[in-house]
Parts: sequence; C-alpha cells; structure tokens
Amino acid sequence: MDERLVLFNHAGSGNHGCEAIVRGFLAGWNDSWDIRLITNDRTQDKRYIGEREGLILEEERHMDRNRLAHMLYYGYRKITGDAECYLRYRFPMITGSKTPRLAVSIGGDNYCYPEMVPDLILADDMLRNRGAATVLMGCSIEPDDLARDEGMVRDLKEHRLITARESITKGALLEAGVDPGRLKLLPDPAFAMETVRVDLPEGFSEGGTVGINVSPLIEKYRSGDGSVLDAFSGLVKHLIDTTDMQIAFIPHVVWPTSDDRKPLMKLQERYADTGRTILVEDAPAPVLKGYIARCRFFVGARTHSTIAAYSSGVPTLVAGYCVKSRGIAAVIVGDSNGMVLPSSSLDESTLIGAFDDLMSREKEI
Repeated sequence: MDERLVLFNHAGSGNHGCEAIVRGFLAGWNDSWDIRLITNDRTQDKRYIGEREGLILEEERHMDRNRLAHMLYYGYRKITGDAECYLRYRFPMITGSKTPRLAVSIGGDNYCYPEMVPDLILADDMLRNRGAATVLMGCSIEPDDLARDEGMVRDLKEHRLITARESITKGALLEAGVDPGRLKLLPDPAFAMETVRVDLPEGFSEGGTVGINVSPLIEKYRSGDGSVLDAFSGLVKHLIDTTDMQIAFIPHVVWPTSDDRKPLMKLQERYADTGRTILVEDAPAPVLKGYIARCRFFVGARTHSTIAAYSSGVPTLVAGYCVKSRGIAAVIVGDSNGMVLPSSSLDESTLIGAFDDLMSREKEI
C-alpha cells in the first residue's frame, strides 16, 4: 500500500482559498512522508503554488473532456449498477494498489453544497473500502443539512478524524452523533499561511485603505430586491464622501466560472475617476494576504479573503451566505452579530451602517 499522504477534493488554486488551505497545511507538515495533492487543475497549482520538494501534483481525470469515456462508463454503470466506476476513472492515482494509507479531504465547505454531497460520500466509501483512513479537514456544515441527510451523517461518522473550523459546525456534528474522540475544533489551515509583502500598487495607502472583496457567488443566494453589487457600490460612494481612505478592490477567486474580478471591475469603472479606488491584480494567495494585511479595514464576501484579514489583525466585515462565515466570526470576536451580514438580504443602508459601526469599534476589535 502506498504510504504517502493524499490531499484530495482540491478544486485548484485559481480559488486562492483552496490554495491557502494547501499552503497552511504544508506550513505545519513536518513528517517524512511525501504529500500527493490530487487537484482539479494542475496548471493552476503549478502557477500559484509551484512544484516543491515533498509535494507531488497529480490532476484528476476529467470525464467531461472525454466523450468516448463518458459514453462507455455511462453504459457500464447503467448495466452493472456500479456507481463507483466514475470515481475510479476520476481518481486512478488513489485506487487499487495505489490507495493511500491516509486520505485527507480538504474542501472545507464542500458539504454546504447539496449537489456535491453524493459524490463526496461515494469517494469516501471507495477509499475506506480499500483500506484508507479518511480525514475531513477544516470543515463547515450547515446544522439543518445534518438534521435531514442521514447519508451525510453516516459518512461523517466513518471519518477517522474531522476538524471543524468553527464551533457551530462542531456542535452540530456532536448533536448528530459524531464520536467526540474523532472530532476536533481547529482553525482553518489558511490561518497558518505565510504573508508575502511586495510593493504596493499605486494608489494603495498602507494603513489608510479599505479592502473590498465581492464574489459573483453571493448573488446566487440573494432573495431581496436590488443586488449585492449595488449595496457595495453604495458603500464605496459612502467611503469616498465621508472618509479620506483609499479603496482597494481585491479578488480572491479567478476561475472563469466564478471570477471576482468581474464584479470588482464594475465597481472600479464606476469610481475610477475619483482617484480613490484601485483594482488589485491577481496574485498568489500569500501576496494577496500581504495586500489585505496592510488595509485599515476589510469588507469581504469570499471566506478566505476574510481569513487573510482576520489572521492579520484587520477589522473585518463579512458578507456571508452560510454557516462558515457566522461560525468563524463568532470564534474570533465572540459574537458574529454585526460582523457578518447575510448576503441574501444585504442592502446599501445595512452595509453602510455595519461599516460605520466597525469604524467606531476599530480599536476594540
């Protein structure tokens, strides 16, 4: 049996939160085992993390890019009922004789997305049936999902270890019957990621800038009138009218299907003529953290952009859409009220009011 550690369910470092999780894990790993990182996109990881001693990058096989394989496996599955066959195609590097001794799932909030859960369960079962111990690292899970999904609960109970990154998830897992001996409350690994400070872009005032991250994803969870982008636009105008601070728009995910630069560019185009705003270029996660660390305040939608701010001591306001945002904030400041705003109902006046409150509590925070 292959003794090397495997990290899997890694979506690729174009999501700099995924990159930050890997980097944080590597920062704390001091064993002699090599680590194999099974990634959805090796090109992204080579670009942002790079190849280094002790880290082996291997890309999943993509059935959607191979029409013939898709047809053959679909037919085989239909005839035999072998649901696992898709995953054997996807993960040939960790099945059969290559099954690792320890397989660590690093997609912290994967269980928050119902469409992903069946394949997560199937992959865990496949590995465990071949003798691997599975670990779920840095997770957040909605308590309501645990209450209604018996298959998910069964899967979670069979992990050798689960590390929950906030207390709401830990409490829900205990209530669902997960063995307390297999459950730990530990920070998201991204908190341990290094900070890299490079020259600041023109227009970025160290200690005098508000960093802003907006994700196109949060519009998906919108239920009220207007848009989240309109709310952020109102905040930017408020900052320009009432403060002397600069505003830096900082992307944290640059996937073609979910690119923060798209909404941030719209904001930059609206306010570029004021001379008070800049759009920060894409960069590896430690460099982005270096920019965020030199902000006076930070307002973010992507969880790991806010983790970069929290771990740098920057007063932070979160536009959140699930348990991870509330839970992480509650662990850090003791109460997420006022520090995390639900994106589903976020409007301009609420966002401005919350930011003004953040400013008034700057020293305390």
